Amino acid sequence: MSRPLFISLDGPKGVGKTTLLEAITKVLRADNKKVIRLCEKKSDPFRKETMALVNRLARNPAQDLELEVCERFADSRAWISRHVLTKQPPDSIILMDRWYPSEAAFRRMVPFAEILQLNIERNVRMPDLHVGVVTAPDISWARAAARTRGLSSTVIHKLEDHVACTSAFEREITDHGWFLCRNEGTIEDATMQVISEIYKVL
Repeated sequence: MSRPLFISLDGPKGVGKTTLLEAITKVLRADNKKVIRLCEKKSDPFRKETMALVNRLARNPAQDLELEVCERFADSRAWISRHVLTKQPPDSIILMDRWYPSEAAFRRMVPFAEILQLNIERNVRMPDLHVGVVTAPDISWARAAARTRGLSSTVIHKLEDHVACTSAFEREITDHGWFLCRNEGTIEDATMQVISEIYKVL
């Protein structure tokens, strides 16, 4: 590889993304691959200000405010693309916890095509492999509710909201031809689904 392989994992709440990331990392490292784990949230220097805006949006939904949120997230990803992704070793595999596909799950008023264009215009790095992780909404809702921190969502508070966000996310992943990983069985099965796709790209 002449540059790092960039892979994003996205999905609604409770789909088991973090557990899956850990399992994928373990398998790749066992095969002597250099894996860099990054998280959009932890890499974003503007996160505090953006989340204040997200909280305002949750209290007072409005399309212009949601667009501003989308623009801020895109600006942050552009910053991460320039200042974080470019610093990674060329022979590594970067696993990113959330990237722009996640917007399809959490935005309600701004069309995803417009969100995608915002990211393209800002030269946000496109993943070499987009992985959309999904489960049936009742499964991921139950998983999220069972966690110590619970659902921990600013924008999703009811099961019907979660059903809608899952449906919207899955539709966009399918429409864009990105890889859809169903994480409803064992973690080993989901892990090998993604590992197989990674080796196809390699």
